[in-house]
Amino acid sequence: MLRNLIIGVILSILPLTAFADDRREGYYYPEITSEEVFDRTVAKAPKAIAAIRTAFITEITKGQLNKPTKPRIAVFAKGGETQHLIVVALDDEVFSTLFRARAVMAQFTSHARTTPFFKKNGIQFAATWYDLAKILGFTDIVLSDGKTWAHKVHLK
Repeated sequence: MLRNLIIGVILSILPLTAFADDRREGYYYPEITSEEVFDRTVAKAPKAIAAIRTAFITEITKGQLNKPTKPRIAVFAKGGETQHLIVVALDDEVFSTLFRARAVMAQFTSHARTTPFFKKNGIQFAATWYDLAKILGFTDIVLSDGKTWAHKVHLK
């Protein structure tokens, strides 16, 4: 009897858990249309916590909002530990293709390479934006045009 009750509770929770994992898709960005895995480690870093990821996103947002032009992309984090990095285009041109989205990530890489962290660890010539996201403890990045496609990068 108790065993059946426990199994019933577990089975009733599973669909909710699956929903919780997928609730960003269809809300912040369209259905994931492609995926890739980024699997490398260029630098050891202390375990990053949610507060560090939140501060990182806050600084990016403040930088965008302090510019005289309106932001063309939104960068934010979601998940219980802010472990999911999401980058969504705010107009129809900036991420009109995945290739353009990757080009923007390359620009982010150029800026990240100038940071004291990259220089101190001697990775300013090798590390990328994806490396930085992984070091900060993000588990994945979703890039999207905010309209028709979304691409998920799993950080391993």
